[in-house]
Amino acid sequence: MLGRIFAKKQESDAASPVAGTTGPRVPRHSGGWAVLRKRLRAESGLRILDVGFTSPSNINYLAGLGHSLFMADLDADACTGDWHRGEDDEGNPLWDIDGYLQQTLDFAGRTFDIALIWTALDYLPEPFVVPVVNHLHASMNPGGQLLAFFHTRTQGEETVRCRFHVTETDDVEMQYAQQFPIQRAFTNRSIERLFAQWAGLKQFLAKDNVSEAIITR
Repeated sequence: MLGRIFAKKQESDAASPVAGTTGPRVPRHSGGWAVLRKRLRAESGLRILDVGFTSPSNINYLAGLGHSLFMADLDADACTGDWHRGEDDEGNPLWDIDGYLQQTLDFAGRTFDIALIWTALDYLPEPFVVPVVNHLHASMNPGGQLLAFFHTRTQGEETVRCRFHVTETDDVEMQYAQQFPIQRAFTNRSIERLFAQWAGLKQFLAKDNVSEAIITR
């Protein structure tokens, strides 16, 4: 369904990617969101990090439950920022990762109970992935939970980059967003390795070539 709705939009926007979001919202059942939604409704005053272009829907829903929300566009900042610093003596690219972390993940001392990072890790340049995960680990409170989606392949209609909007149900809504090349597909094993220093990992069965995981600090 996602492919049918977005295919025509992909063709028309391929030469001029749009910033932000555009087009219809497509509902998708999310086992990970279903789990976190129960916690969000049971507790109050949680600090939440939401990754992606500003979503008024997410702000209104989460603030309406009594939580505070901080937003950061991790993959967009990584893909559009001037972080490339030439090459080393062996021809390997050099990146200003510290500058990126200071600009994009400077939370001014905030620590979080919930992080919604969606598919951001799939689009980050490779040198950014581990530093971002480590920074998130340091920015989460003990017992904090991170929700991430992972593409299981790097080709096909399902790999378009989307913004995710939460709802009052177990569905999230996917909306066409500014496009960047997908960088990788994660396996269950590679997810486990990436989050090895975290306290817990719960993975959900993949559907439409996208898997989900809740990782606990």
